[in-house]
Amino acid sequence: MKFLFTCGGTAGHINPAIAVAGRLQELLPDAEILFAGAEGNMECDLVPRAGYPIETIKITNLQRKPTPKNVIHNIKTLRYLAASKGAAAKLIRDFRPDAAIGTGGYVCYPVLKAAAKAGVPTLVHESNVVPGLTTRMLERSVSKVMVGFEAGRKEYKDPEKVAFTGTPVRGEFFALTRKEARRKLGMEEETPFVLSFWGSLGASGMNSVMESFIVQNVQQKAFRHLHASGGGEAGCQAMLSRLAEKGAKDLAAGGTSVRPYIFDMPLQMAAADLILCRAGASTISELTALGKPVILVPSPYVTNNHQEQNARVLEKGGGARLIRESDCTGAELFQMTKALLEKRESLSQMAAAMKKLGVPDATDQICSTILGFINF
Repeated sequence: MKFLFTCGGTAGHINPAIAVAGRLQELLPDAEILFAGAEGNMECDLVPRAGYPIETIKITNLQRKPTPKNVIHNIKTLRYLAASKGAAAKLIRDFRPDAAIGTGGYVCYPVLKAAAKAGVPTLVHESNVVPGLTTRMLERSVSKVMVGFEAGRKEYKDPEKVAFTGTPVRGEFFALTRKEARRKLGMEEETPFVLSFWGSLGASGMNSVMESFIVQNVQQKAFRHLHASGGGEAGCQAMLSRLAEKGAKDLAAGGTSVRPYIFDMPLQMAAADLILCRAGASTISELTALGKPVILVPSPYVTNNHQEQNARVLEKGGGARLIRESDCTGAELFQMTKALLEKRESLSQMAAAMKKLGVPDATDQICSTILGFINF
């Protein structure tokens, strides 16, 4: 069996594809797997690190704001798109996949269109409630659309073509219980622990909010707190300097730690009582799989405001509290966090609600859907 995966642009598109590819190889040890990505993008690093070969296609995204710079960019994109059709068709002819699977990113469009035209079973996975432009454009061509949210079904013209599978979560997130994670971290069972992060590159607005939040917690010592600043080591040091200027010099004494990035995220998430973060689909799939209560501040800078749509599903389900970034202050976020931690029963109810929203076997469901299109 040969499987072609196409994805790119963000880790949220790439990691689900890697998870599914790994599971397919467990199920079919002799399977051949190839990835197709956009030249110069993150997938060119993450996919080889995971041990898979990748072929690249020169293609860029479309910019929606009609600025002179964006118009020039979009003209180049259209040229690349025209050339990408031939490159994708050649890739399909050379590899001859039994199925082609896309998990997001503009590179999916030429690759899955070429595969469908060649008669190859094609599947696209959409992790957000509201489909992205690429998924919209591929809806008619692909054999199946797989969605991360049940609520997303209504967004498609042909519901019969849509399968609710959830979004894959890496196996490491299921390795430890809360108790086991806390033991590894040397943390007491009863210690309230909050984890916060706003993306690998950070978010200047939310980091400013978090500075006020951290100062209050250091002063009150209300709970243990780990925050990821994003922005690399320089961004972290800049944040620490600003905190010192605001009176929070000894973070450790206040039970707080700030890092540039949280590399041991499965461990820290497992140990946490409450998480503060954005509402990207991959993060949400991890939170629901673990059953973690969360305060979500969706990014207002994403296409179609899809993060708020994702967050609303969790809020409606009872597992999350939602604050719009425009309404979010350090004082409000701190008080909400403190109040939730003081109501252990409410936290338990939120955890149970989050668990109900999760699809822990999403990877297997997606593999089953893919294999259903193949004649062995």
